[in-house]
Amino acid sequence: MCWDNAQQESFWATLKVEFYDRYLWPTQAAAKLAVGDWIERVYNRRRRHSAIGMICPVDYENRITQTAQAA
Repeated sequence: MCWDNAQQESFWATLKVEFYDRYLWPTQAAAKLAVGDWIERVYNRRRRHSAIGMICPVDYENRITQTAQAA
């Protein structure tokens, strides 16, 4: 089915356009570290997910933690 990879293709397109293609990387290791940092620092704090109420994963985790601490 053609929709199987739609989510992953969307991620790669976002990564390339918004981050990866904007820089020249001195080494493959530097690129890997920078991409990992971008995913954690930017992408996971911004993207919205329908399965968790259209909030970003970081906000969702914070809400779950606060709920667990309050209980």
